[in-house]
Amino acid sequence: MQRLLIGFGVALVLAGFLWPWLAKLPFGRLPGDILVDKPGFRFFAPFTSMLIASIVLSLIVWLLRR
Repeated sequence: MQRLLIGFGVALVLAGFLWPWLAKLPFGRLPGDILVDKPGFRFFAPFTSMLIASIVLSLIVWLLRR
């Protein structure tokens, strides 16, 4: 459990340092991500982005368990 928490902490710090470059990626604006923007109402559902994130994380976990 300690290693897992330390790993998450390191990942968050790295993401913080790399944020200027990560923000330029088209993640969250992919085809299949739904955005409804009306006056007084905004709804965003990143279906495609979360599907890709799930596949990438699953591959990483699978590789680490091998």
